[in-house]
Amino acid sequence: MENSASLSQKRFTSAETVVMGDVTYGACCVDDYTAQALGADFMVHYGHSCLIPIDATHGVRMLYVFVDIKIDTSHFVDTIRFNFQPGASLALVSTVQFVSALQAAHQALRMDYKVTVPQCKPLSPGEILGCTSPKLDKSVDAVVYLGDGRFHLESVMISNPDTKAYRYDPYSKVFSREYYDHSAMLKHRGEAISAAAGAKTWGLILGTLGRQGSPKILEHLESRLQALGCRYVRLLLSEIFPNKLKLFPEVEVWVQVACPRLSIDWGTAFSRPLLTPYEASVALKEAEWQHTYPMDFYANESLGPWTVNHESHRPTRATVQRTQKSEQRKLRSTDISAKVEECPCQDKGETKTE
Repeated sequence: MENSASLSQKRFTSAETVVMGDVTYGACCVDDYTAQALGADFMVHYGHSCLIPIDATHGVRMLYVFVDIKIDTSHFVDTIRFNFQPGASLALVSTVQFVSALQAAHQALRMDYKVTVPQCKPLSPGEILGCTSPKLDKSVDAVVYLGDGRFHLESVMISNPDTKAYRYDPYSKVFSREYYDHSAMLKHRGEAISAAAGAKTWGLILGTLGRQGSPKILEHLESRLQALGCRYVRLLLSEIFPNKLKLFPEVEVWVQVACPRLSIDWGTAFSRPLLTPYEASVALKEAEWQHTYPMDFYANESLGPWTVNHESHRPTRATVQRTQKSEQRKLRSTDISAKVEECPCQDKGETKTE
């Protein structure tokens, strides 16, 4: 049976086409490095937002194909009307696949409710990630998540512990109140930080699954450990499992620069503390412990250099005077640029670099 790449190659192009079979958990797993290693000239990433801007991929031209899942928006709107009194202040959030439905619901509800579709740049309005969610205004009565599963919803719940949270599953059409054990999470993370505070040998893990790992964050952690006279080892891993880390018994504490939720959700499964970069900064007395756990890993306006898009990691951009020739080049933009012109990563002031 022929795969989609073979069929596409025969029908549309004579170029060699390869389907990359590595795991793609989300927008952070764009694997332009592997595409370049394979000698690819062009890469198509299907289904996620452009967390890695097209001008930041290395040696490979990039096309993001966004997915817009159509749902029964009228049922979603009716469900909200049934469960909330007119005048209630609601925040609507979702994953990128449902943001158009979210905007449609916003338009339908705005006359009777105080509806906001919050944005945490560089994400699209209403879009949240498992590690990145906006802080909501205290006046918001409830946050409504449109989507299946809880992973992304838990992100906005962690970021807003005092706001009631609800989930509407567009597939089952079930509407439910959702809860999160903030006390248990903060207790476990606090214990991990305390256990790491006196460690002399640290392990730094750079995630290699797509673009999960940030070399800039790794370098920042290394400089801090060097300043404190702490020993450390570097480890590059695409997936982080307890048995792998047990092979390094001399390491007293691990810091993983990959996915913060790995530590938050599964940190207790590891025999040694497994910290996020934020937690490591607290343990190394570089940052204060926040009573509300920050979900700002990819946010442009983040709390510190333990996040990907913090201002300290952004390059200084030289001012370029536009000439007539550069304007002409702009007018000759390719169709590829046109396809992504509405993408938030096209705002050059919001570019993510590593």
